[in-house]
Amino acid sequence: MKNTIAERIQDFLKQFPPFDMLQKEELLSVSGQIRVLYVQKGEYIFRQDTACHDEFYIVREGAIGLYREFEEDENLVDICDAGDLFGLRIVIIKKNYRMSAMADEESIVYAIPSVVFEPFIEENKEVNKFVLGTFAAHARNYFTETEKGQRIDNTISIEIAKDLSELRSVSYRKKPITCSLEDTIQDIAQKMTKKKVDYIVIVDNDKCPKGIITDTDLRAKVATGLFSLGSKVTEIMVSPVMSYSKKLTVAEAQITLIKHDISHLCITKDGTPNSKLIGILSDHDLLVSFGNNPSVLIKESKRVKKLQNLRYIRKQIDKLLKTYLEQDIPTPHLLNIISEINEALLIRVTELALKEMVSPPPVKFSFLVLGSQGRREQLLLTDQDNAIVFEDVSEADYEITQNYFLELANKITKGLHTIGFEYCPADMMASNPRWCMAVSKWEMQFRNWMTTPTEEGTLLSSIFFDFQHVYGDLVLVDRLSDVVFEGVNKSNRFLSLLGVSALQKPSPLGFFKQFLVEQNGEHKDSFDIKIRAMMVLIDAARILTLYHNLKGVNNTLLRYEKLAELEPKNAAIFESCAKAFRVLIKFRTRQGLLHKDSGRFIKLNTLSKKDKLRLKRCFRPIRDIQELLRIRFQLKTLM
Repeated sequence: MKNTIAERIQDFLKQFPPFDMLQKEELLSVSGQIRVLYVQKGEYIFRQDTACHDEFYIVREGAIGLYREFEEDENLVDICDAGDLFGLRIVIIKKNYRMSAMADEESIVYAIPSVVFEPFIEENKEVNKFVLGTFAAHARNYFTETEKGQRIDNTISIEIAKDLSELRSVSYRKKPITCSLEDTIQDIAQKMTKKKVDYIVIVDNDKCPKGIITDTDLRAKVATGLFSLGSKVTEIMVSPVMSYSKKLTVAEAQITLIKHDISHLCITKDGTPNSKLIGILSDHDLLVSFGNNPSVLIKESKRVKKLQNLRYIRKQIDKLLKTYLEQDIPTPHLLNIISEINEALLIRVTELALKEMVSPPPVKFSFLVLGSQGRREQLLLTDQDNAIVFEDVSEADYEITQNYFLELANKITKGLHTIGFEYCPADMMASNPRWCMAVSKWEMQFRNWMTTPTEEGTLLSSIFFDFQHVYGDLVLVDRLSDVVFEGVNKSNRFLSLLGVSALQKPSPLGFFKQFLVEQNGEHKDSFDIKIRAMMVLIDAARILTLYHNLKGVNNTLLRYEKLAELEPKNAAIFESCAKAFRVLIKFRTRQGLLHKDSGRFIKLNTLSKKDKLRLKRCFRPIRDIQELLRIRFQLKTLM
């Protein structure tokens, strides 16, 4: 008789590695010995520091959170959903669990006996590689520090690395900083400072590594007075060094650093300390390879020299974003983190573009980002919106000066495109002469938009007035801000026209409270969450911020926070608008990550009833803020 339960389990498992690497009969045999667990939300499958179970696990449905307990706090390390393995210590090192596994929602989990699966790990090279790689990926989360600066885990056996040679190789620095055995501590301290590094490798005449000194050694041995600056480096160096060949894998490197509680590995020609030093790998480099630490990504973006490396960093943002959304990180914090990383990338692209120019800038300038980037609200990769403003020059020098900055802008926009920011379809970029001008011409343009409003001017001002300085001279940016608020203070008519634009945005719901979708075109039958929902909240916050002369406040959530302070009687409306915007921006971001696009156009048939209700709750504040604008600026008379 057929075992229908085993066959159903087999049908599920064969979709995921390493089970898809097994023969059909082998997989059916394993499936027949699997236990099915129904886990309620909040229920633990195993707890940290308890003995390993005799089985490991794969998520069938739901989500299992892996938590690291420290000083009575539980920190989320990872989320496992359908097809993810966890609890692999039993098939690797058979020591106590270093994390807890708890259901984040009602889940179904398959428990796989280790004794049943171990033969496949031993005999099947691909299965072995996948299991070890998955374990190493989870282990990387131990490679963090506590608030007291102590490494969290140093119990992983180096033996598990013996079969990792085919896993991904690490990227190491190929020009390590070195000194000779005869150098003094003062010599190497000066060299480390000049090169801006936290280590130096001591080599012999054959360039073989004999020892290493780090900032930690200098603090512990020199700053404390144990050794003088005139002492030889051999007196304080750590020796022998840990060395590997350039084929070192990420997993091997991680485990070695943790096991030996060190921060640097030497890469040598044959992998031993008796051959020539060719590179250095630090724990910092390892963290960058995992891409799950925002501060590391920012620091790394400041020192990379190739756009391809910046592209790699930018790709890590989506992984970081996905993790933060799963952890339900507060929206303001999420926006701030991603914006800081994006800004670091923009700055570095600009710096690299300047290095390519044959001469330095002829005058002071500022590179600005606009729209969602200017508001620090760009979570997903969208197209570029940017501009350049430069110092005034004589009419005779204007063309040559503008051409310089247009050339620079071309390099910047091309660089941004290389790392993942698409070109603006409307050419609203600094490489367009229209958006690369002297400050006086920008001032004139802003005044024209406000004093002689047109449909195009109203649209452009809604984009350009949300500008953010990224690189260059801040004084030029302040001059533009002054022009905007000066124009607003002279007349409210411009704000009224902006208000009309906000009221004319297409409604999200029809008469019968149904979602209104696109009627034709590429996105037919999709709901436009940007235009029908988010833009009204963005526009209203901008208009009221200008009305109150709130300078330097571009972010929509921060604008509503300030508005609630300035208008207590309308605080409830502003707070509900902020809450709705938080829901909408996270909703759009999740959709974008799910469908690998901007998240703007949503297929309603892919949404659950719960999600549709969440969206509809956001539309009430939109009506409320539109009514406030209508009354504030008497917009009925203008429509």
